[in-house]
Amino acid sequence: MHTDPQRGEAGGNPSASAPAVASTATPWAISLEDVSVVYPNGTRALSGVSLEIAAGEMVSIVGLSGSGKSTLIRAINGLVPATSGTITVGPSVVTGLRGRRLRQLRGHIGMIFQGFNLADRASVYRNVLVGRFAHTSTYRTVLGLTSAVDRELALQSLDSVGMLEKVWTRAGQLSGGQKQRVAIARALTQQPSVMLADEPVASLDPPTAHAVMNDLRRINVEDGLTVLVNIHLMDLARQYTTRMIGLRGGELVYDGLAADATDADFEQIYGRPIQPVDRLDR
Repeated sequence: MHTDPQRGEAGGNPSASAPAVASTATPWAISLEDVSVVYPNGTRALSGVSLEIAAGEMVSIVGLSGSGKSTLIRAINGLVPATSGTITVGPSVVTGLRGRRLRQLRGHIGMIFQGFNLADRASVYRNVLVGRFAHTSTYRTVLGLTSAVDRELALQSLDSVGMLEKVWTRAGQLSGGQKQRVAIARALTQQPSVMLADEPVASLDPPTAHAVMNDLRRINVEDGLTVLVNIHLMDLARQYTTRMIGLRGGELVYDGLAADATDADFEQIYGRPIQPVDRLDR
């Protein structure tokens, strides 16, 4: 199936003549002050974590399964409530936000999941337009109505990750790497101020994992977007991010330049000797 930028589809015609628009918003800083998360079953996922992440930083959050990486990412956008402490994202204190105000905040925070979270039976175009829902009235969303700006943002975002030629392909027909790039495009279409990625390369082969990480780094460098990536692979953390946060057992055990992290630092984070599984290019 080939790309025709003039072709129409329910919800609007992504026209090549639509007005050019900026693909990103002003980046936001992130602050965590003595944040703890305890789940209802008593599991303490985070314990007294304090961090300051500057606007425009690209940060990897490194740790083994169960270290608190996913909880940290999800607490930042309010998917997991903090039990104690304060989380601030841009101008908003996330802690305590509920309902409409929390949904409004999430509209400015792009989220990329390991499982892609795409609608397999819908086209790539329709999946990417979902990124505009947080900025669209309920009336227009229910009726599937999109503006020229929405359509142009979707096309720009797909083009930025090299997926424009797949615009009319059903998401279910894509490879894992292609799905993840569509998920990145969907998040970019939000015009986010922060991009969060929760183990975005865990299910990908090495070449595809490098391509996805390179996309995230390029977004950070070219657009100045604040990017946080959960990852457990030491070589990818060193190569693609500038700062590394290490978590073990829900506690902060490392915070420094990713390129300067030694094997001993990773062993401290993992709580065990380095193993082949800890590197992608092993």
